[in-house]
Amino acid sequence: MKGADNETVDAFHYGAFHVIQPKGQGHRSGSDAMFLAAMVPGDARGKVADLGAGSGAAGMAVASRVPAVEVTLVERSAMMAEFARRSVDLDANTALKPRMSVLEADVTLTGKARLAAGLYDGVYDHVIMNPPFNLPADRKTPDALKAEAHAMQAEMFEKWLRTANAIAKPGGQLSLIARPQSVSEILSACENRFGGLCITLIHPRGDANATRFLLSGVKGSRARLEFRPPLIVHDGDGHRFTEFAAALNNGKAHLRRR
Repeated sequence: MKGADNETVDAFHYGAFHVIQPKGQGHRSGSDAMFLAAMVPGDARGKVADLGAGSGAAGMAVASRVPAVEVTLVERSAMMAEFARRSVDLDANTALKPRMSVLEADVTLTGKARLAAGLYDGVYDHVIMNPPFNLPADRKTPDALKAEAHAMQAEMFEKWLRTANAIAKPGGQLSLIARPQSVSEILSACENRFGGLCITLIHPRGDANATRFLLSGVKGSRARLEFRPPLIVHDGDGHRFTEFAAALNNGKAHLRRR
């Protein structure tokens, strides 16, 4: 499928769903979003919130693979929220549309302002997030929207995880993807909110250092932290996915907890 000159229409899960994404500006989703979506088990039920959803790739990937969930795409940027709405409305996504909604809201809001924005307490069975995880100085870009989508702000994880805890049901699952240098801040923000944490390090290749990690937790759990087997993304020196990474990327597998 072809979009306008300043956007693309991209197929995911072997064409099971499509996402309209900006070209040359804003945030574009890829394998990070698919690995994040793979943290929601295939037999999950109930409501899923995708915080900082962008064009909606991760949340739509959950809906594509998990037939018994309803997904809310939560996005602050008016432009990216409109991309998400248009993505949901694509003819190629007709089967998913009844279980998808878009909420234009700032994840960092608190108290009455958060409730007024539609982020209500104790609603969601699963909360997933792919927050901005570059340091502000890591990548300079003239694109303000891309900078907003990629660069961390002060106390960002504390603010996002505070909201995730508020909107999750007791026993609800949190899933996120981030860079290794943020692990201390994320663990601190999870304290007294989410327990039973499981961490999966993501390595580009078997002999390379981890560049990402996946974390899941359960609201109110007191279970101990566990490190899961690492996820190796590519075989050898090329760009071919390992068999398991390809299955996760294309909605054919999920990352189990414990």
